[in-house]
Amino acid sequence: MEERKPVGIWIRVSTEDQAKGESPEHHEKRARLYAEAKGWEVKEVYHLEAVSGKSVMNHPETRRMLRDIKTGRIKALIFSKLARLARNTKELLEFAEIFQEYGADLISLQESIDTSTPAGRLFYTLIAAMAQWEREEISERVAASVPIRAKLGKPLGGQAPFGYRWENKKLVPDPKEAPIRRLIYELFLEHRRIKTVARILNEMGYRTRSGAKFSDTTVRRLLRDSTAKGYHRANYTKSLGKNKKWVLKPKEEWVYQKVEPIVSEELWNQCNAILDEREKKHKRPARKTVHLFSGIVYCHCGKKMYVPSNTPKYVCHNCRNKIRKDDLEEIFKEQLKSFFFSPDEVSAYLSKADQVIREKEELLESLIREKKDVEKEREKVYRAYINDEIDLHTFGARFRPLEERIRQIEERIPELQAEIDFLKIQYLSSDEILHEARDLYSRWESLTFEEKRKIVETIVEKIVIGEDEVTIHLCYIPSPPPKMTTTSQHNLRGSWPPPA
Repeated sequence: MEERKPVGIWIRVSTEDQAKGESPEHHEKRARLYAEAKGWEVKEVYHLEAVSGKSVMNHPETRRMLRDIKTGRIKALIFSKLARLARNTKELLEFAEIFQEYGADLISLQESIDTSTPAGRLFYTLIAAMAQWEREEISERVAASVPIRAKLGKPLGGQAPFGYRWENKKLVPDPKEAPIRRLIYELFLEHRRIKTVARILNEMGYRTRSGAKFSDTTVRRLLRDSTAKGYHRANYTKSLGKNKKWVLKPKEEWVYQKVEPIVSEELWNQCNAILDEREKKHKRPARKTVHLFSGIVYCHCGKKMYVPSNTPKYVCHNCRNKIRKDDLEEIFKEQLKSFFFSPDEVSAYLSKADQVIREKEELLESLIREKKDVEKEREKVYRAYINDEIDLHTFGARFRPLEERIRQIEERIPELQAEIDFLKIQYLSSDEILHEARDLYSRWESLTFEEKRKIVETIVEKIVIGEDEVTIHLCYIPSPPPKMTTTSQHNLRGSWPPPA
């Protein structure tokens, strides 16, 4: 025997209709008789007596009906006329689309619409055309309003960029995410490798807003986003349609809004200059240096000089100019005698140091807040298990990641506190800093290679090797304040044997 089709009956009769004698019982009986004639089985009756038809989508009975459609409990809905289902055209279109998506039928008795029949299916075709027309109309209106809203600084929908949140329709730094966003730039400037930054962030226990691990794609996108330096870009993409890709709009349509920056414009520019140069050359970042002045030694002809494996000299492959590695280091060491900070530069350095400490303290506060949030979530999961709201498998799947996140945070907090303690002690006295800067010459021989290389990277812009002289271009600033470059030239005629 063929299974009978399960259907529901929709009863919505206004007070005015009831005054005319159209009782809910009358509508229900009419619908039941139609179902009986079709050989269908009435599974549910949805009662919305005396409910306005202006908007019914959020009514509890509507939600119950739609849930039954989606689960397959009913395969059709019978009602007396379309106006009884919804007076709101938009909601009527939504109902039709949902029913068509789940293969369910709509039966309007007064309009003689039964979408289970070939003639009735024409109704879905007309509804679909109406819905498409309305979507296009709305899309055009929205598209026209987007640039205006963007220029006024109003939100255009969607999530705020990582590190920010919407507050009173304005983008403001998020106290929990902003320190992490700032850390991304600092790590990239230090390591110059996107994948390294992602790995360090994940090892520190940081996660994206969705709780996922940071990927190199995410790190690159955040580095490129100008919002962090105070310029939020809006109205620059458009969708090609549902489930299709987004494309960039012409640049003249882009709109920039000023917001509170998370990082300095200088730091943002430094990071993006590195990315620009790398993309321009299509090269992977170079391996870690094995020679003290690798990458900054130039020949007077303009070419870089390298140390071949078969010689202890920096060599220009263009004009065969040479200088011994040990000689160049000795020359640089002598240069350190004149390298020191003025009082003004020390003051600027300390000011920058204070900012670094504040940023790390904000990061620490963010971690402590996150730890409390994760602990609360862990407690909720535990209570749900104790109260038999979730089974053991679900408990384990939810509880273990929270435990792991807490462990990561607990490991990172003392590390960060130690960094803050170190910085506070390191930047305690301007006299000490001045002394350290002047004392580099005397301590040079006791430094490790890594310490020497760090000093070279910090204070040297480039070294030019001439035929009988060396020119060392120094940047008289620690790191990372703005560059103030000076040129210090030593006439080293006769300092070492001229190149062979």
